[in-house]
Amino acid sequence: MERLSQISSHLISSKDNVAEVKSKNPNDVVIVSAFRTALTRGGKGSFKDINSDEILYKLIVELFDKKLPSNFDKNLIEDVIIGNVLNLGAGATEHRAAMLAAGIPSSVPFMALNRQCSSGLMAVNDIANKIIAGQISCGLAGGVESMSKNYGPGAVPKVSEVLLKNQASKSCTLPMGITSENVNDKYHIGREEQDAFAASSYQKAERAITQGLFKDEILPIQVEIEDDNDENDDDDDDDKVKTKTITVDTDEGPRKNVTAQSLSKIRAAFKKDGASHAGNSSQVSDGAALVLLMRRDLAEGLHLPILGKYVATSVVGVPPEIMGVGPAYAIPSVLKLVNIPKESVSIFEINEAFAGQALFSIRKVGIPIEKVNPRGGAIALGHPLGCTGSRQIATLMRELKPGEIGVTSMCIGTGMGAAGVFVRE
Repeated sequence: MERLSQISSHLISSKDNVAEVKSKNPNDVVIVSAFRTALTRGGKGSFKDINSDEILYKLIVELFDKKLPSNFDKNLIEDVIIGNVLNLGAGATEHRAAMLAAGIPSSVPFMALNRQCSSGLMAVNDIANKIIAGQISCGLAGGVESMSKNYGPGAVPKVSEVLLKNQASKSCTLPMGITSENVNDKYHIGREEQDAFAASSYQKAERAITQGLFKDEILPIQVEIEDDNDENDDDDDDDKVKTKTITVDTDEGPRKNVTAQSLSKIRAAFKKDGASHAGNSSQVSDGAALVLLMRRDLAEGLHLPILGKYVATSVVGVPPEIMGVGPAYAIPSVLKLVNIPKESVSIFEINEAFAGQALFSIRKVGIPIEKVNPRGGAIALGHPLGCTGSRQIATLMRELKPGEIGVTSMCIGTGMGAAGVFVRE
């Protein structure tokens, strides 16, 4: 009963709860580390030749080798949860293997999680809830996706014919691009304003890269790629795949000199007279992100730096045919859960699955546009499906100033939305 009382008091108060959300208590769930790989272009980028398990493995190694004390005991980690969307079984086998290869003891359990585009956030939420419930004191969460290896016709869901006779069930099979156009049509969101929003995302991301703003959150990793420019003409080596080692440390999605006018020249992708296209939709990408969470008293006892505090997460359902509106309902839901006004939030990291749904959500909640994705979003940076929810947290922790509150949110395929609240220490 005492534990349930702590959970309730953590989320509810009679008035504005901002002071409580920002307060520091021994049983808080805190983030001691949040890092990611660079996001690379699906099918043609620096991670195109490696699988998700290798991306994840190399990020874990870098995290423990470079960002945690050399004497950090991996046995302190009591659970690992990794989000993934496209791998068979959400990567349950190969991502467990990545943990072991990176030196996490076999005694530490592992879970693969798939709630589509929110998977990275759901992994963090599940670890945090286990800490709040007293099941564990420390856990590693994150997400990874190789869209290069797993995106395509094989990823199309198979729904039984009997279910397709039900219209709501059938709507779950709609291509994401069509659901985007449904939002555009239903809420009268035009091509011109979507292109302006998308151009701004590119411009913010390019500015952030130029200013080195992502350097602190990206851990460089080395990978071997096929060397298309190898000049060795030795006939004996003709059948060998020639490779070279590169260091991947910069997001590949952002492009220079993108404007609304340049985007206006791109043909609509999903229907002839539509507004959604390759330039104002999220990019197909590869990448991984990790978040290490602990009870505050454990982190302080280990003298670990605390990046931020996890507060709460909320998930809601919306009609599948307009799945992109999810953040418009998840954000108010989580703000109500923790009882704080939207005005108390300094930064909103809202996933830009499509420009139209992002614009609708921003306007529906009433968020000042300058508070949204100040370093660009998925239109420019990319959207490795299972990774994004954790990637947003790594980014948010660097965008917020000490003491500020931030929110992450995204729409979810089949008609859902998720949002999480965090505080920067």
